[in-house]
Amino acid sequence: MPKSRRDKVIALTQTKKKDREWKGGLIEQIREALEQYQSVFVFRCANLRNNAFKELKATLADSSRFFMGSNKVMQVALGKGPEDEQRDGLHKLAEHVRGHAGVVFSNLTKEDVESAMAKYEVSDYARTGTVARETIVVEKGPVHGPHGGLMEHTMEPTLRKNGMPTKLNRGVIELLADHALCKEGEHISPQGAILLRLFGHELATFKMDLLCGWHDGGDFEVYEDAEDVDGDESMDGDDDRFKNDGISSSMMLPTELMHVESGAAVAKLARGKDEGSQGARGPARKAKKPAKGGRGR
Repeated sequence: MPKSRRDKVIALTQTKKKDREWKGGLIEQIREALEQYQSVFVFRCANLRNNAFKELKATLADSSRFFMGSNKVMQVALGKGPEDEQRDGLHKLAEHVRGHAGVVFSNLTKEDVESAMAKYEVSDYARTGTVARETIVVEKGPVHGPHGGLMEHTMEPTLRKNGMPTKLNRGVIELLADHALCKEGEHISPQGAILLRLFGHELATFKMDLLCGWHDGGDFEVYEDAEDVDGDESMDGDDDRFKNDGISSSMMLPTELMHVESGAAVAKLARGKDEGSQGARGPARKAKKPAKGGRGR
């Protein structure tokens, strides 16, 4: 049979897909940790910053082990119900593994783990989609930088590109009207995140809180911080992570392709376009060649 000449979708990514083997390995590692540590805690992570998190893990490497990944896989490893839990009461712990959460196995007490986490709380610039905790407004007039002095004139195109009404007045950047970089309680836009960084406003804090704990022997305890998560719908992890990026709907995939693998989604979308174009134009017809020795009609 001749080889197909259709266009094929080739993935250029170098990242390996988390397949069944990876999931099975994570489940095995979690169940092995149950044999080595006395306590298990579920923690919530806000504004994750990799460098600070790595330093925390390195500090507690001798007494604790952290797991963050697929929440559903971690729930399966701990046990979703009394019938498949690995230890008595562990299924209660699995119920709190949702949203931006993780699991830490430790031989330390709750107080020692919280104390170590508190040492690595760091402030950083907020990213797109973060809820602003305060309103930041740049007032009309000459624009000053994060250190109090006048901002360099070379930054004027960048400010204007990100929505600030500015102009150059004898080498000084002048703001024509008051401009809000972000508003309290609203999601920070991509332009707002860039401007907040330029003006030096750090509105995000990397923070970890313990939600609940399980101790060898079956003792289970829910902490006060877990009450705030129960009423927070955004912790479920099912919301649209692109909704606060300012991307128009015309640039997004159709809803029926959102949960299809990337390669299959592109192929399905291409087939739909081909079928639509053929339906509009009808089947292609070959042009008739003129007869030899005369002109075609």
